[in-house]
Formats: sequence, structure tokens, C-alpha cells
Amino acid sequence: MSRRRMYSTEEAYAFLASSSGSDSGEELLYLPSSSSSSTDSDEEPPRHRPRPGPSTSPSINIEPGPSAISELINLIVEETNRYAEQFIAANPQEYHARPYQWTPTNALELKNFFALLFNMGIVKKPTIRSYWSNDMLYHTPLYRSVMPRARFEALLKFLHYANNENCPPPSDPNFDRIYKIRPLVNYLNQKFSEVYTPEKEIAVDESLVHFKGRLHFRQYLPNKRARYGVKLYKLCESATGYTHKFRVYEGKDSKIEPPECPPVLKTTGKIVWDLVHPLLDQGYNIYLDNFYTSVPLLQCLFAKGTVACGTIRRNQRDLPKIFVRQKLKKGESKAVCKDNMMLVKYQDKRDVLVLTTLHPDRSTPVQVRGTTESAPKPVCIQDYNKFMGGVDLSDQALQPYTALRKTKAWYKKLPLHLFQITMYNSFVVYKRAGNTCTYLQFQENVIKDFLFGDPEGEESRATGSENRIVPGQHFPAVLPRRESGSRQQKRCRVCSKRGIRKCTIYHCETCPHIPGLCIEDCFKIYHTTYDI
Repeated sequence: MSRRRMYSTEEAYAFLASSSGSDSGEELLYLPSSSSSSTDSDEEPPRHRPRPGPSTSPSINIEPGPSAISELINLIVEETNRYAEQFIAANPQEYHARPYQWTPTNALELKNFFALLFNMGIVKKPTIRSYWSNDMLYHTPLYRSVMPRARFEALLKFLHYANNENCPPPSDPNFDRIYKIRPLVNYLNQKFSEVYTPEKEIAVDESLVHFKGRLHFRQYLPNKRARYGVKLYKLCESATGYTHKFRVYEGKDSKIEPPECPPVLKTTGKIVWDLVHPLLDQGYNIYLDNFYTSVPLLQCLFAKGTVACGTIRRNQRDLPKIFVRQKLKKGESKAVCKDNMMLVKYQDKRDVLVLTTLHPDRSTPVQVRGTTESAPKPVCIQDYNKFMGGVDLSDQALQPYTALRKTKAWYKKLPLHLFQITMYNSFVVYKRAGNTCTYLQFQENVIKDFLFGDPEGEESRATGSENRIVPGQHFPAVLPRRESGSRQQKRCRVCSKRGIRKCTIYHCETCPHIPGLCIEDCFKIYHTTYDI
């Protein structure tokens, strides 16, 4: 096997742009690419029927075109370049002491940057530097071929979403604790609700982004795996885990003033009202856990044509104390109704209290775990167990591919988690549109599109996209036959640049934007080590 010298991305580009490549081993300067049972009662408690709910099939409201992602990328480009200039002006000595000098970034480079970040969630390594290591245990050619490690770390350092100069001081009554990421939070919430209409069953719950640094609004939740971190309140579709809206917890003293909020609601009720307000009067069924459920909240939601169901704590006000304290045998249930609301008590391993404006007082038989016997169980508890897991479903999907790393800056870590929520939401929409793939395959396709896709269209893809080639191991494959059965051939682009007419039946699967590349030139230019 003859070993060939490894070419850099810039050398490969120069080779394609001219008739010959460079044999020198000099390292070229990196510049970003330019781009502008039994039944107790079958009767429902008397209540007003809410308006007809949404269709069981969710609707997708996406307009074709790259405008949405371009708008967000351009915002990040603008704020990142601005913060870099502010940092250099404020710390000239520290900046000039660094081995790598900053150059303004652009949209194309930031897409490559985020592609590498997402890929770090798939390809796990102990440190960021490991991805650029030449050690045979860690070597991954993709990263160093896209951008140098120093450039990646510089982008990571200066990545910003808001102008620091406009941030009000902490003494200001309008001070915002998440000002640094507020534009990103508002933008994602807007897009999540615009592009997709969830199914009828939705759930409100909390999620925790692991963070153990110093932070005023860091939370301790012992029942979560991370335990310490930044808390998110999320409204998710029960069936898929699609995040329709979210809110970042900002501390006890933060003011929550949702629109049209009834004054009887306390803080937890205001959180739910803020999340579900755009969906009120549309017939949705909301599922809550005992942190949010209260009698005033369910009454206010019902008045807005929205029914809800949730577990409730024993010490909540407005509950009948005698009913709550009575003892039941295991598997037994009782219910009490008032107006449009029903309180159900069910004895399992412990007491379960459920408050609902959605279900009748009815039980159906279910199989007892570990046995072949069945026992009656209230329908409201069965539905709660079925539809309450929307937020957990989203967290479980993200966990195997999380790209989060230890950092002292919460505003670096939390946005990456939000981007990964965006990735999962995109996957849900993609699946709902009738496509079939796994979440891992979807992520791989997005990463490849960020790295190889051409934002300027097919014309530019055929003429000027070679500078986005990512070298590495190449796997030539035979082009598929035509429908007629004849062998398909393509003209080799490299040979054509040399004035040689040469056709090939091979194409490189890792270079999809160069469909016709003869097997010899693929090996010669892209530093593989195969014999010809």
C-alpha cells in the first residue's frame, strides 16, 4: 500500500482551482469563507362543554426557504463580531498576547461551527482539544479540516446573542437576568409556536440543564438526574415531546406578568397561564404535575374553554379535608364532584390525588403488574400516566446526544441546550411531514447539510463550493444504473480542469457535492492511503 501525503483543505481547493497542487508542507493561514373495571358512575360531572379541540393530526406551518435559520445566524454573527470588538478594545494586552488573532466571522463559518458542536454530541471525546488531536486513539480528520482548533475556541469564546452595552444595571427595575440570551429565547419561542400546531394532549413540566457554577437562579431539584442547574418550564406535546413553548426560571423575585392573567393565580399558576395562553379557547387538554395544579388554576382554564388534569398535593387549599384524610384499601378509589371539577383519590402504594375538569367518574380494568389479574383504575389516572410524559420524552431524546460541557458561563451552556431542543423539534416536524428516519440519522443529515450544503443554490454548488470540502477517509462507490439498465457515467471534474476528457463510473460518497470524481483523483487529492 502506497501512502500519500495528507493535503490540507486549502491545498485541495487550490488544486481544484488550478491545474496542479502544491507539494510543499507549509501550513496555510485560515480565513473564514466569504458569504453574505367496574364502573362507579357513567355520568360525567355537570360542566360546560369547551369549544371543539384541535384536530388529532397536528398541522405543520412551514414556509419553504432558508429565511428562518438565516435570520438567526445573522443575529449571532452580528452580536459575536460586536462582542469580539468590545473585548479587544477593553483588553488589548490580553488579546495581543494570544497566539491566535481574531478575524470577523460570517454566516457560513458559524454554520460550520454549529455543525461541529452538534457532532460533538454524537462523537464523544473527553476534551475539546481531543477532537483536533493527531493521536491514533482520538484522530478525527473532520474537525481540523473544517477549521483550526484555535479558531473554534475563539468562536466559542466570543459567541454572543445580545449587545452587552445595552444591558441595564442590576439596580434597574427593568434588569433582566437572562439578558444575554433573551433575543435567542424570544426568537425560538416564536418559531416553535409558528411552525407546528400540537395535538390535543399537551403537558406542562420542568426540565433541568446541568450547571454547578455560581448563579443566582441555579436550582436544586433532588428528583432530577442533574440535581443542580438552570430550570426550564416547558409546554410539550404529549405524543412526541415537541416543545411548543418554554420559560427560563430567573429566581424567586422575578416578576411573571402573563397577558390576561386572572389575579387569583399565584406564581405557579401564572407560569402555566403564560405557557398555555396562546392555546386557550381552542379545546386543548392540559396535564400538570402537583407543583402546578390548584383549584383556582383549573377553574380559570375551564372558563377559557380549556380542560386540565393533574395530581395535587394534600395540603392545597380548597380541598375537602375529610375526603383527603380518609383511608382506602389498595386498589380502591373514591371521587367527589363540585361544579365542573372532580377530585379523585386512589390508593396504590401510596395515596394519589388527582384534580380534573376533563374526565368523568369512571374506572376501567387494567392488569396488575407482575400478575395476570386485573383491577379497576380511574380513567383520569390512566390518562395522566399516558399523557404527562411529554417533557420527559423530550429530555430522554436529547440525553444520548447532548453536547454540553463543563463551563463557568451559563450563557454558553444553556443556548447550546436550546439549540439541541430546536434540533429535536425539527426532527418531530420532519417525521410528521411523512419522512422516515431515526433521530440520529436526522442529526447526521443536518450536520452534513451545514458542512456541505450550499446556501446560494445549485448554480454556485457546481462552480464554487470546493472550498467547503472536508477531507478524510473517502469511500468510492459505483454510480447506480439508469432505469434502462445502462451504466451511468460522469465526467471527472478534476481531469476536465486539466484538459483531459475522462469519464468515470465511480463517485465518492463522502463528497456528495462533487458527484463526478474519478477514483484516481479522489485518492490523489484527498490524502487517503489506498493503492490505485
